[in-house]
Amino acid sequence: MEIPAEGLMLLLNKPIGWTSFDVVRKLRYTLKIKKIGHAGTLDPLASGLLIVCAGKMTKQIDAFMGMEKEYTGTLTIGHTTPSYDLETQPENGKEYHHITKDFTNDVFKKFVGEIEQIPPAHSAIKVNGKRAYELARKGEEVDLKKRKITITSFEITKFDLPLIDFKVVCSKGTYIRSLARDVGEALGTGAYLSALCRTRIGNFLLENAKEITSFKKDETQETL
Repeated sequence: MEIPAEGLMLLLNKPIGWTSFDVVRKLRYTLKIKKIGHAGTLDPLASGLLIVCAGKMTKQIDAFMGMEKEYTGTLTIGHTTPSYDLETQPENGKEYHHITKDFTNDVFKKFVGEIEQIPPAHSAIKVNGKRAYELARKGEEVDLKKRKITITSFEITKFDLPLIDFKVVCSKGTYIRSLARDVGEALGTGAYLSALCRTRIGNFLLENAKEITSFKKDETQETL
């Protein structure tokens, strides 16, 4: 397809099981676009809003990446996983039935504001030229430094142990998997991220996003 002179920006709902690059690759092939990229990775096990830019709009990718993000998701307490999500198997089981909603609310409040966070070893951050997850999957130790992030709000939306549903608004660079791990440590039970959906980037909303499966080969600009 022919890209408008000003470029093209698409709001997409990334399905669970797809990498962010899978989405870009799909659009590059189906829409015959060469200059295209996404504005902020979502893990394969996460779904939700992904901004994809093509043509001259790729110059705006950094600006989109810097915008505030909103997520909904689920923590499972009582176990941990090496990847902090369901990419790896739960382990280190602990009792959790004594945990109350009030106590959990108090723990959540401790993470609101500017905090330091260590990214997951199973992440795409480069360590000595290699992706951290490549080293972690080989069983090698990965030493990642703390990063400053900002959590604007963090609230419980449903409490049904061992599951805790939540909504969080946060800055660029926040790893919700790491937040899950840190909450588990603060609760004393361990926790991992068992579901995640990105619902907002800046003022862009998931409800306005297209499904990637709606794009057909040789789709014309008018159908976008």
